[in-house]
Amino acid sequence: MGIQDIIKGKKEWRVHAARVKALPNDYQIVYKEIQKYLFKVGPVELTEGIDLLSGILDFFEEGVALGKGVLEVTGNDVAEFCDELIKDSKIYADIYQESINKEVNKEIKKYTDKTKE
Repeated sequence: MGIQDIIKGKKEWRVHAARVKALPNDYQIVYKEIQKYLFKVGPVELTEGIDLLSGILDFFEEGVALGKGVLEVTGNDVAEFCDELIKDSKIYADIYQESINKEVNKEIKKYTDKTKE
């Protein structure tokens, strides 16, 4: 990642943050909770840019334009809304599980190969 990418990323983030601040308060509150949730759950694509967050923002701006309250847009279970958004995304837990499984299988294979000798 070059300096140009970092600068571009910061500019994108500032524009994104300004869009969030332009939302009504109820939307801002829910958006910030969604953002915290996604950073904790960790879909890998979050580290590759702000596309997922921008998509949520687009969706929220549409809801505002239609005069809907934020929970009319997300539903009452915001965590479920988040899970639905990332259900097809690879999350860090998936990568961790894969690496553990690989490691366990490797060690078991070593062990079974030794016992066959």
